[in-house]
Amino acid sequence: MNISEVLECLSTEPLNVDGRLLAASNATLRCSTDSDVLCVYKPLRGERPLWDFPSGTLTGREIAAYQIDTALGFGLIPPTVWRSDGPAGPGMCQLWISEDDNARLVDVVSPHEVPDGWMSVLRASDGAGHPVVLVHADHERLAHMAVLDSVLNNGDRKGGHVITDGVGGVWGVDHGVALSVEPKLRTVLWGWAGTDLPDDSMDRLISLRERIDTGFVELENWLSPSEIDALRDRVHTLIETRQFPVPNDDWPAIPWPVF
Repeated sequence: MNISEVLECLSTEPLNVDGRLLAASNATLRCSTDSDVLCVYKPLRGERPLWDFPSGTLTGREIAAYQIDTALGFGLIPPTVWRSDGPAGPGMCQLWISEDDNARLVDVVSPHEVPDGWMSVLRASDGAGHPVVLVHADHERLAHMAVLDSVLNNGDRKGGHVITDGVGGVWGVDHGVALSVEPKLRTVLWGWAGTDLPDDSMDRLISLRERIDTGFVELENWLSPSEIDALRDRVHTLIETRQFPVPNDDWPAIPWPVF
């Protein structure tokens, strides 16, 4: 199936619940459609209230994140739609990506096991007091993901939210804690902090800013006017500085747990 066919399938076919992801913070169900397309379904009523995000907005932020990723042309977020008729009520539905556990691009390793060419983010100690390093690959798709997270103000880019599929594709998932007005960027992808943005990102960011300035109507159902204004400001800052942001001393830089 191409992306249009997947979106049509996720939007229209009945969702059959196969199971629940018990480790997820909010209600997260694995479903299949009548065409055997697997998907993640997050019902609105299964959201856990957060002190720093308006109640009932997390699933909508996943839709907004997908729309923004699509506008940027990165194609990092799996096809994502809103279902008003889900088995547990309205919610977000996203194509399920099967992960290749042997092709991770983010890892925690001992200092002498850092793969060649990988970037170190954080040094720490494990439960036994042994030194470990949080690392990620110097990979084009990860660099694009770091740009996307800066645009989204993603507050929860854990290592487990970076998925490599069995055919070499790289995907980002779980964007409910994003697009806040206040700076909340927390990520494991700090390897490029303070360095120049990839050249091909600049044209994408300029096009996104123009899209927002002329009315990005697809966001209006999911974000408040002030959140859209903050999105525009973040994009403008990235264009002006031409650099990846650096950690904010007023906010934790690394999500916990990192996986």
